[in-house]
Amino acid sequence: MAEISFDDFLAVDIRVGRVTRAEPYPEARKPAIKLWVDFGPEIGEKKSSAQITAHYTPEALIGRQVLAVVNFPPRQIGKFRSEILVLGLSDGNDGIVLIRPDQDVPIGEKLQ
Repeated sequence: MAEISFDDFLAVDIRVGRVTRAEPYPEARKPAIKLWVDFGPEIGEKKSSAQITAHYTPEALIGRQVLAVVNFPPRQIGKFRSEILVLGLSDGNDGIVLIRPDQDVPIGEKLQ
């Protein structure tokens, strides 16, 4: 694994946001959910396509806080433009478990 500098780490802007809307994304190559995540007034609402269908339904995601990288360039995922990378970990069985704070924190808060 390549080492990075602390400055490299600081360049990655990871923020907490709240899912305001979620929809199935059946047109994606792999099962996915389209997310709209509010990061507060500084960043606003951003969209993401996330392959998280093994553990989540769109309805269960509304209101949930999630961590995401907000300073990657947008990426076209089929007909959907993904603006952020929502962070998760593998469950060891091809599913992804979202990373989130264990207590609510102000949306837009940056990972320290």
